[in-house]
Amino acid sequence: MSIAGLGRAMGESVSRSVAGLPREFWWLWTSTLVNRLGAFVTTFMALYLTIERGYSASYAGLVVALHGLGGVISAVGAGVMTDRLGRRPTLLIAQSSTAASVALLGFMQHPVAIAAVAFLVGMTSNASRPAVQAMMADIVKPEDRVRAFSLNYWAINLGFAISAGAAGFIAEYSYLAGFLGEAALTLTCAVLVYVKLPESRPERVLVDGKSAPEIGMGTVLRDGRFMGVVGLSFVVALILQQAFVGLPVAMGSEGFSSSDFGMIIAFNGVLIVALQIPVTRFIEHRDSRRLLILSSVLMGYGFGLTAFAGSLAVYALAVCVWTLAEIVNAPTQISLVVRFSPVHGRGRYQGMYTMSWAVAGLVAPLMAGLLIDRYGADWLWGACALLGTVAACGYWLLMRGLSTGVVEAGGVEAGGVATEADGADKVAEPGVVREVTESR
Repeated sequence: MSIAGLGRAMGESVSRSVAGLPREFWWLWTSTLVNRLGAFVTTFMALYLTIERGYSASYAGLVVALHGLGGVISAVGAGVMTDRLGRRPTLLIAQSSTAASVALLGFMQHPVAIAAVAFLVGMTSNASRPAVQAMMADIVKPEDRVRAFSLNYWAINLGFAISAGAAGFIAEYSYLAGFLGEAALTLTCAVLVYVKLPESRPERVLVDGKSAPEIGMGTVLRDGRFMGVVGLSFVVALILQQAFVGLPVAMGSEGFSSSDFGMIIAFNGVLIVALQIPVTRFIEHRDSRRLLILSSVLMGYGFGLTAFAGSLAVYALAVCVWTLAEIVNAPTQISLVVRFSPVHGRGRYQGMYTMSWAVAGLVAPLMAGLLIDRYGADWLWGACALLGTVAACGYWLLMRGLSTGVVEAGGVEAGGVATEADGADKVAEPGVVREVTESR
């Protein structure tokens, strides 16, 4: 095929991938992209504290851990806010607070004040995620959600890839400029959401003449199948986090430089930007069960392949394997979370799912440090392969008997809680729920 023909084919693929999604989704997508373009704090926190401020590596690690702990704590609270206050107010509060706290962090001098504000930044920056994911589920048709979440994931990685390079140059000039730049971009997102996006929280409907029951965190915790998804997402996230905690340590111990690691990890971002859209076209109408099982195995054994890496070429090959798994797993898993979420409890369910990734961000460094220090890096990569196998088996067990059909709107369980994983479609009208039966 000629270059011109290849270009036309790629253009047609992109056009099909973006067609049919509502205008509100693209404003949300734009806000995600702009927000990730300002990801300065998460990228350069450790360097800022050790190089610019002269603190020890242990203090920097403590601050980064506090930042992550803030995200763990805020995930569930933000999910409750998303359901009670609405998606739009939660996004506005979270992003405005993030802008203020990031700007404040740039001016902090005392180590206790830096740690406290970093914790606040972690809380506020993570608080917008349940609202974004719930709003996306509200405004995108079920059959388009894998594609929509995939495009949003692509925007996250595109924004991060651009910001990582730009932030490096900004940091050489002024770290304070980086903090203020991130604050300005985050505030822009808050204004964009407030001006362009209407509230999308579904109206409460009547079920058999009664109002749909209230959904609390107890409902989420008692939902065994969903909590199984949360547990498996934690396992997958624990593996993936090793790209940022275990991989640089292992490469350093093998004599590779920081620039070598930077090139390898940048390869991950390049692959996601290049492959996310065409891979999504391939997977969006395929069996989510097989996709999650396959991606878990690929992710585990992709990291396991690192045990045999003695050159940059083998490291790059390993990155190709687990990046492909990441591309498939991320949108498929988020779509599964939406499918298992009650319509009026999406915020709480998304909050719990978000928390699983935040907790993995805290556990992964401990896991990497313990295994590498006591047994060597090869044991870490072997553990990743084992965890990938466990996750694949878990998805197989969890999703046995689950229909593969696409559900158009929330169903109703026996207990009266509207969900999207049931065998009949429900279409909400003012004050009633109209059932449209369908063979599965």
